[in-house]
Amino acid sequence: MKRPVVTCPQCGEAVEWNTENRFRPFCSERCKLIDLGQWATESYRIPEAEQKIKDEEKN
Repeated sequence: MKRPVVTCPQCGEAVEWNTENRFRPFCSERCKLIDLGQWATESYRIPEAEQKIKDEEKN
C-alpha cells in the first residue's frame, strides 16, 4: 500500500506521511521549530480588516 505524500508547510518539500516521521507534517525538526517560532512571535495573525468586520457585526 502506497503511503500518501504531503508537502511540508514550511519549506514545501514532499514528505511521505507515516508514523515513523515524528515531525509530520513537517519534513524535519528544523521546519517544525521554524513554524513554532513563527507562532511564538505572533507572525501568524488574523488580518485587522477581518477583526473590524467582526466588531461591526456585534453592534
